[in-house]
Amino acid sequence: MPPRSPDPLWLFGYGSLLWRPDFPYEERVHGYVLGFTRRFWQGSTDHRGVPGAPGRVVTLVPEHGARCWGTAYRVASSARDEVLAKLDTREQQGYERHVTTVHTTPSIEALVYIAGPENPDYLGPASVDFIAAQVRQSRGPSGDNREYVLRLAEALREMDADDPHVAELALRLSRT
Repeated sequence: MPPRSPDPLWLFGYGSLLWRPDFPYEERVHGYVLGFTRRFWQGSTDHRGVPGAPGRVVTLVPEHGARCWGTAYRVASSARDEVLAKLDTREQQGYERHVTTVHTTPSIEALVYIAGPENPDYLGPASVDFIAAQVRQSRGPSGDNREYVLRLAEALREMDADDPHVAELALRLSRT
């Protein structure tokens, strides 16, 4: 059973939700979560790849002392059930709901979707070169995997959010 959602409902996005929330919201604020880092360790065969040729998308990985920047969205009470149903479908491939503290002014409790190593589509750690090669060849129903990485890097730059993993991968992909 998923954890109880915060009330009011805040959602924390750290991947494609940064540039494509695709749901109605009343407010959005930038903030960060502590103790997690963003990594391209989750396979995607439903959005940025296909079965047998998964793309790579981000998930949050526990890391002591880490800070992961993203955006929190406050959802209207009247849209709560519809938005959660839509996100449960969008994030169905290995992602689970968690509640976390988003550090902003003031700090808020938010729902976040995280894909952990116990799910069958978890690809785990790999070198940036390996990830870049996989991303270059991956495409799925939501488009080119390279686009996902480059749009994420752009969204983080616009927020002035430092993420060396995303920046290094985007640099490798922009050279080709």
